[in-house]
Amino acid sequence: MTHEFTGKHLIAGQWLGSENTFDSSPAHGPVHRFYAGTPALVDQAVKAAEEAFETYGYSSRKERAAFLEAIAEEIDARGDVITEIGTQETGLPEARLIGERGRTTGQLRLFASHIRKGDYLDRRHDPAMPDRKPLPRADLKMIQRPIGPVAVFGASNFPLAFSTAGGDTAAALAAGCTVVVKAHDAHPGTGEVVAAAIAAAIARCGIHPGVFSLVHGGSRAVGTSLVQHPLIKAVGFTGSLGGGRALFDLCAQRPEPIPFFGELGSVNPMFLLPHAIASRGEAIAKGWVGSLTMGAGQFCTNPGIVVLLKGADADSFVETATEALSGIGPQTMLTDGIAKAYRDGATRIASTEGVRSVLTSTCDLRNATPYLFQTTAKEWLDNHVLGEEVFGPLGLVVIADSEDEMVAMARSLQGQLTASLHVEAGDETLGKRLMPILERKAGRVLANGFPTGVEVADSMVHGGPYPASTNFGATSVGTLSIRRFLRPVCYQDIPAALLPSDLV
Repeated sequence: MTHEFTGKHLIAGQWLGSENTFDSSPAHGPVHRFYAGTPALVDQAVKAAEEAFETYGYSSRKERAAFLEAIAEEIDARGDVITEIGTQETGLPEARLIGERGRTTGQLRLFASHIRKGDYLDRRHDPAMPDRKPLPRADLKMIQRPIGPVAVFGASNFPLAFSTAGGDTAAALAAGCTVVVKAHDAHPGTGEVVAAAIAAAIARCGIHPGVFSLVHGGSRAVGTSLVQHPLIKAVGFTGSLGGGRALFDLCAQRPEPIPFFGELGSVNPMFLLPHAIASRGEAIAKGWVGSLTMGAGQFCTNPGIVVLLKGADADSFVETATEALSGIGPQTMLTDGIAKAYRDGATRIASTEGVRSVLTSTCDLRNATPYLFQTTAKEWLDNHVLGEEVFGPLGLVVIADSEDEMVAMARSLQGQLTASLHVEAGDETLGKRLMPILERKAGRVLANGFPTGVEVADSMVHGGPYPASTNFGATSVGTLSIRRFLRPVCYQDIPAALLPSDLV
């Protein structure tokens, strides 16, 4: 299947232009021109989403599941086009885009299966007790219901799995919510092709076209008007701490505050316990390097920090990691802006007191190679800037003088998406000291593994305490993520004919 790029917005089934335009900035390949978004287009899209919600929000689970599966089929039908434009815009390798497309369609199909089962509805019933003394009890039924139109912001580092038809969109549509996507400027062509796939699925399934719209960016006014629109009931976002916090504040300042589910940043610390590093330190070092540099380090679960105890094993770890990192060639970063932020972050770390540069690097425009730095736990505890995320293949090894200092480091951490322990027999005592701390710091705690690679599953949590995310009770990956776009409603003495079909 081919696709002729229009550069237009998809608003309730219509491809629309606007007055201003912007050019894409691909890593390679042709430049495409796109129409810039406007608050007026956002308003049109959101009003269409509200209109569509009046029917889609009350559709059956069977109908919504079929719609999600149709989207997956339409994306697969455009697979070659998506891979071509995706690699051009992002610089990601073809295999990565193919794999990410599989994850994207897999998420849609997983949610289709999930809502067919119906467990997510959390149905509850307390039958009437008219003869109860001293007071009777009414008939009470409870179920989870969709909240209304949802805004989704595409992510720079996942042009498919966290963007137009990614996890936020899939979860919201599964819940029965309508969606307005603000496309990411880093891959607008990829967004257009995926939007066309969704439009085809809407037509196939006979659904109100306002169920999904895509508006391109071009200015901050687009995102601002989207989160502030009074008909939007929640926001899903994956991106930078600064950008996400600004949008979060706008959501909180609205006359009707709404939840902002932002996944913002994490350094994903790894704690290497003494017996583990003594028995397999070389393997851990090489595994860490592979995880650190995967995808040019542009994963939100990139393990940027390693913590270990002072000694010969720590010295050997640094030597092995340095040698492995030295063999990593230049990798293309997603955007010029991300590459600049990577350079600036490395400069910030290097200029911090008590930090030693182990492996220097280059970042020529969008081509980056790794950095490796080393510091002590004391310097870490005195310089909170060392705990801030640097998006890219930059590693920081922190050497602790004692187990107490390692525990203090764990306590000093901000909220994280993940925290990892490498343990062997003999490490249980220290591990038991760290576990209660780390589970309060992270949404996912790993043992003897590396955090890159987030499984889409029922048990997954991809979120954590701030600043990893803005809502520690939520996840943006896995079937539990549907809960973000639902709210419980209790029905008291409501006749069966008036109840939602899932309660009858």
